[in-house]
This record gives sequence, structure tokens and C-alpha cells, in this order.
Amino acid sequence: MTPEKLVEELKQACPKGLKSVVLYGSAAAGDHAGKQSDYNVLVVAEELDIATLDAFSKAAAAWSKAGNPAPMLFTRERLAQATDVFPIELLDIRECHKVLHGEDLVQGLEIDTKNLRLEIEHELRGKLIRLRQSYLLTQGKPRAVADLMVQSLSTFLVLFRAALRLFEQEVPQKKFQALEKLSTHLEFDGSVFKTVQALKDGTKKAKELAVGELFDNYLKTIERVIDAVDAYIHKGE
Repeated sequence: MTPEKLVEELKQACPKGLKSVVLYGSAAAGDHAGKQSDYNVLVVAEELDIATLDAFSKAAAAWSKAGNPAPMLFTRERLAQATDVFPIELLDIRECHKVLHGEDLVQGLEIDTKNLRLEIEHELRGKLIRLRQSYLLTQGKPRAVADLMVQSLSTFLVLFRAALRLFEQEVPQKKFQALEKLSTHLEFDGSVFKTVQALKDGTKKAKELAVGELFDNYLKTIERVIDAVDAYIHKGE
């Protein structure tokens, strides 16, 4: 299902209550990797009561079945109220999005950089904890460890791109370009992330790599970036 097809189905399901549909993420940034990537959509509706959710559910289920995250839902008012708790996500959406239907309710969002710092630290620490927890469940099996790195890569790249905002106002939309820029401010070797991306793309196979060693480098590099970002954040307080 294409984003345009989703919009048509949402319009049919709730013609009066649908206020805006916005495409964001890698597809809007020109960083979409075909079948290896999904489409992210934000939907703003007049109401988000159970009747509206039921109306949207058929289209959302088909969208999810096609391999995409379920649409992120807001009312106009709650979208404006969310800027203090979701600054990373809403900054990214504000800077790079495509309006598929209705009004552009994202462009005028006001986001405090203090809230951005807090979310960056919270998310980085939380994702590192989950990475270690998830590794325990792999029992060190190479295929499972490779899958863990592939599945977690995009999340860390998004957070590293957000961390670049601590140093620069303008950040590249493409995640690896942002990673390279971040490495000019913090000392780390980003080659491990490129290797994991090659696993994700299928240009490298897990059996061709020393997966345990790769994960060790992956974990240590993530820790190094987090420590440097953390030091920078607290230095400014």
C-alpha cells in the first residue's frame, strides 16, 4: 500500500474529521531504502474518539500489513501540546515532511531546545539498556545478534542525528551524513554502523563477519557517543 492509497482510504473512512496527513521520516528525506525501509505517517483528526479509531482501523490494518508502522494520531490541540515531550520526533517531522492531505499543522510547531536535551539523554540511556537486555536473550547466537544490530541501527542513528542538534542548528536529513558530522564534534569511529547497514542492505552476510566482535564494537561505540553527549549536556547546565 502506498502513502497515497492510505490517504484515499482514510478520506473515505472519515471525510469530515480528517484534517491532515503528513509523510515523514526517510521517505520524506530522500533516505528511503525501498523494501528495507518503511513509511511513517502522521494523521491529524478532528476527534480521536473510538468512533474515529474504528473508522480508521481498516485502512491502518492494511497499512501495517504492508510493513509500515501504524499511523501516529493526534488532534490539532494535542499535537501542539506534545512538543515538550516529543521534541526529537517533532523537530525531525517539522524539518522534513510532505503534506499528503489537508493543512500543514507541523511547520509552525514551537519546540524548546531544553526539552530536546532532556529527551536525547533519556532516549539514549534507555535504548542502551534495552540493547544489553536484548543481547542477553540472543544467547550470543550470531544470526540473532546480527538481527539485533540491524533492528536497532535506525533508532540509534535517529538519536545520533538528534544529538548533532546540540552542536549545529542545521543538520543533514540523511542519517549517515549526520553521523559523519557528529564525528567531527565527538571522537568515535562510525565504520561499525556502516558495517551494520551493509548487513541491513544485504550487501554483507552475517556468516562473513565475526558477529560477536562486531557487536562488541557496536556496543562500545554507542557507549562512547552516549558518554560524550552526556558530558556535553551536563557541561552546559
